[in-house]
Amino acid sequence: MATAAARGSFFGPRKTIDETLAATELETHRLRRNLGTRDVVIVGVGAMIGAGIFVLTGQAAADEAGPSITLSYVVAGTVCALAALCYAELAAMVPAAGSAYTYTFATLGQLIAFIIGWDLVLEFTIGASAVAVGFAGYLNALLDQVAGVTLPDAITAPPGDGGKVNVFAIAIVLFVGYLLIRGIGMTAKATLTFVVTTLAVLAIVLVVGGGNVDTGNRDPYFPFGFSGVIGGASLVFFSYIGFDIVATTAEESKNPQRSMPIGILASLAIVTVIYVAVAAVVTGLAPYKQLASDAPIADAFKGLGKDWVAAIVYVGALAATLKTVMLLMLGQTRVSFAMCRDRLLPERFGRTHERYGTPHKITMITMVVVAALAGFVALSTLAELVNIGTLFAFMLVALGVLYLRYAQPSASAPSAPRSAPSFLCSPSRVAPTSRSPCRPTPGCASRSGWCSAWWCTCSTRGGRVRSARRVSDGAHVIPATGFSISVQ
Repeated sequence: MATAAARGSFFGPRKTIDETLAATELETHRLRRNLGTRDVVIVGVGAMIGAGIFVLTGQAAADEAGPSITLSYVVAGTVCALAALCYAELAAMVPAAGSAYTYTFATLGQLIAFIIGWDLVLEFTIGASAVAVGFAGYLNALLDQVAGVTLPDAITAPPGDGGKVNVFAIAIVLFVGYLLIRGIGMTAKATLTFVVTTLAVLAIVLVVGGGNVDTGNRDPYFPFGFSGVIGGASLVFFSYIGFDIVATTAEESKNPQRSMPIGILASLAIVTVIYVAVAAVVTGLAPYKQLASDAPIADAFKGLGKDWVAAIVYVGALAATLKTVMLLMLGQTRVSFAMCRDRLLPERFGRTHERYGTPHKITMITMVVVAALAGFVALSTLAELVNIGTLFAFMLVALGVLYLRYAQPSASAPSAPRSAPSFLCSPSRVAPTSRSPCRPTPGCASRSGWCSAWWCTCSTRGGRVRSARRVSDGAHVIPATGFSISVQ
């Protein structure tokens, strides 16, 4: 068992990157590497596109931005990309389960890691429970739309909301828990199914809705001024939360140095395009003031006399709900697994299943807790408060990148591609080579966020993360510039 580094910080001992990676090879705590780059992208898209897209887009347009909600999504996506770059770099540099918890342990110390670990546990557990509660609501809406049947509150709502037990919330949590125990491969396949279903529904919304857009509904485009765009961005920002879940799967990726940056950044770009397209169509279907309902997209199609599209929208919301619950529980189990491996939680709970290669004990505990919360507790207020946990995690990950850049220069960033532009790797700064890409050192990379963006995406050309120890075996360092040239 790797132990924390003897040289600690004010916030307790730190684990070096080498110790963190060595811990991933422990036989009793080893996850199976079954995820390819495509799987990681699918997990990212699935984690971000949830049931909220069917609700939040219309409500943000009605209350904050009006038709300019399309620009709000662009602004929110751009801001979120800055955090995504930090996650992409650290996930490639430290491909271990735990996401922000693992990165914090390796940079800021054990105490902060312990706090952020429990912060993430709260975020994922409460988030999964809150989303599971909403499943019964969407199911009720679908049954009412299709068959005129409404399920009784006694089995669709917890005691605090006028019912006795939310049977459907408990059922989907148990189903999702079973998939998670069976292995990351089965989880990826289930995620693909749910993502395809959700995207198919959104495609129908775009195709059918696109033919019924009234451009007059977009006038004025800025009813609340530019401040409305920013206000809308602050509201829809949480539609992008989920890419951090991708980072928790780094240890289960076949090639994390390539898959993590591509998966995080590509899924964010795909989701941004989808959000902008849906927002553009929805704000064209009805005046923005009419989009403040609990189901704005479905209601907009009902107003056009297309009830069949409204029913399909509810199906998409159900698929998105299942997918979101599954990926939130996935993130929770991987963070808890990393804490067990570091003995901040009982170590025996983190041992992996001999057949499935998953942390089955911690998954079962998570399943029971989430099911109990979803079935018997009203979570509206708690779910609103849990968002601060995500912002706290983003902040610590960004601080972790800065720390590694300056305090641990031996921790290298991903390699730049062969076709890197001149302002990143100019001949005047790097010795020429016909085969190998240049690799910037942390000090140089920290001077420019755009350099970080390029280096985080460089793995599309086959770059690899190398520690200084490995680089010394196959690279020549140029002292005057701080760059190293790989020798293949």
